[in-house]
Amino acid sequence: MLYWVIKAIVTPVMRIIVRVKVEGKENLPTSGPVILAANHRSFIDSLFIPLVVKRRVTFVAKAEYFDSKKTAWFFRGVGQIPIRREGGSASEGALAAAADVLKGGGVFGIYPEGTRTRTGRLHRGHTGVARLALQCNAPIVPIGLVGTDEVQPVDRKLPRFGRTVTVRFGEPIDMQHYHLEDQDHLTLRAITDEVMFELQSLSGYEYDDTYATKKAERLPTAEVMLAS
Repeated sequence: MLYWVIKAIVTPVMRIIVRVKVEGKENLPTSGPVILAANHRSFIDSLFIPLVVKRRVTFVAKAEYFDSKKTAWFFRGVGQIPIRREGGSASEGALAAAADVLKGGGVFGIYPEGTRTRTGRLHRGHTGVARLALQCNAPIVPIGLVGTDEVQPVDRKLPRFGRTVTVRFGEPIDMQHYHLEDQDHLTLRAITDEVMFELQSLSGYEYDDTYATKKAERLPTAEVMLAS
C-alpha cells in the first residue's frame, strides 16, 4: 500500500519539477513477469521509471539505505530489495528475491551497469540481468533514460528544476531465442550485450566497454572478442 501512496504523492511533484517525455510505452507488457533494464545515470532513475509505469516496479537498493533509520522505512515500504556491494551470498540473495518477484508475475527493474556512470558514457553490463531472464523465462524491456543526470548529477543532493527527461522503452527481448536451460558464460554475455546494444540505441550515449566503477580497467582484448 505504501508504494502506491508514495507514487501518488511523488508523481505530481516530479511532473512539476521536470518535464517528462515518454516514448515506446506500448512495448510494456500489461501482465506477466518482465524485467525493465535501464542505463543508470542518476539516483533518481528509480523514481522516473515507476513514475511512468502503471504496474508496481521493484528494484534492488544499496543495503546501506536499509541500515539508516532515515531511509530504511521508505525503501522497505516500497518493497525494494537490499543488496551489498561486496557481492557473495548477499548479492545472490538479492537475485533470488528478484527471481521471486518475477516468478510471481511481477515487474523487476535493474541497471545492468551495476552502478551510476561517472563518465557520462554507457558502460558494460553485468550478466545478472541475463541470468534472471533465463531463470524466470521473463522478457527484458530495455529502457533508455536521457537527461536524468541533468536533473540530479551524481554529486548533487537536490534535483534541478526545469530540465527535460526522456524515458524511452524498446521492444521486449524474448528469451525464447535462447535455450532456457543454457546459462553458460557465452550465452549470458550474448544476452547482456544485446541488452546493452539496445540501451545504447535508445539513449544515444557513447558506449565504453569497461565496467562502471571508479577504477574501471579495460578488459583484455581476448575477453572482449569472446564476449562479442
